[in-house]
Amino acid sequence: MKLGFITAICDGMTFEEVVDFAASHDLECLEVACWPRGKAQRRYAGVSHIDVEAMNEEKAAYLTAYCQKKGVEISSLAYYPNTLDPDPEKRASYIKHLYKLIDASAMLGVNMVTTFVGRDPKKTVSENLETVKEVWPPIVKYAEEKGVKIAIENCPMLFTEDEWPGGQNLMTSPANWRKVFEILDSPNFGINYDPSHFVWQQIDYIKPIYEFRDKIFHVHYKDIKVYEDKLADVGTMAVPLEYMSPKLPGLGDVDWGNYLSALTDIGYDGYTCIEVEDKAFEKDLEDAKKAVVLSARYLRNFVI
Repeated sequence: MKLGFITAICDGMTFEEVVDFAASHDLECLEVACWPRGKAQRRYAGVSHIDVEAMNEEKAAYLTAYCQKKGVEISSLAYYPNTLDPDPEKRASYIKHLYKLIDASAMLGVNMVTTFVGRDPKKTVSENLETVKEVWPPIVKYAEEKGVKIAIENCPMLFTEDEWPGGQNLMTSPANWRKVFEILDSPNFGINYDPSHFVWQQIDYIKPIYEFRDKIFHVHYKDIKVYEDKLADVGTMAVPLEYMSPKLPGLGDVDWGNYLSALTDIGYDGYTCIEVEDKAFEKDLEDAKKAVVLSARYLRNFVI
């Protein structure tokens, strides 16, 4: 497995600076944030280290050569909007940019995009599945034509009251995965596996690794700490951040030895990326970089 990190935490750094930072700490890959230019509306969104809208063969050749020189690979181009947003204009703009990522990923020879499938928080799972049937088949078909894989992270995107009650991403559980994969039955459509999101949902994060072994295209390392006293007070119907908090790997409730053991059981040898969302490491950019280094130091117990 190759170990790296998601560049969204490195807001303010250039692509070259992020690659140099990864290389200086013996990290082998980067999941590169590729949001559209402009102000984002939530944490970790809006960061862009590759401008996919301005991508051409010359720029692709430069970026590829720079990575090769430094010994760092791009694991994926990352963009995590709500492609099932109930606002038609927002939805259209998100999908338009996602197509740009697919084009750029193919041009760079990365051939991977990491994103969300989206969800209307106010609608049921069944209602959202009908929207998936309308929105996603053309996107997946286009990715197939370009030779690009789409890996959907299992984050519910349910953190704030305006995302209540359903969150902004449908692919949050094994049950929902099966339903979506039945609709989008493609070898180019799979999972970006993050165990932390299963922890606070009280879902077994080991068992699905075996069932969906052929669908795991990309892997995240992020931890979650569930505060049992707070959970006992507010219950599972509360907004999740009332009783849990994202943490660096090793500082939460994920059993990383068991997690990596399961990944080696299925023969996973792809890209694995640290995702920093720990508020204890958000004082400034240097603090964020330290979080990456600390996480990598811990994960090297399991990933060579």
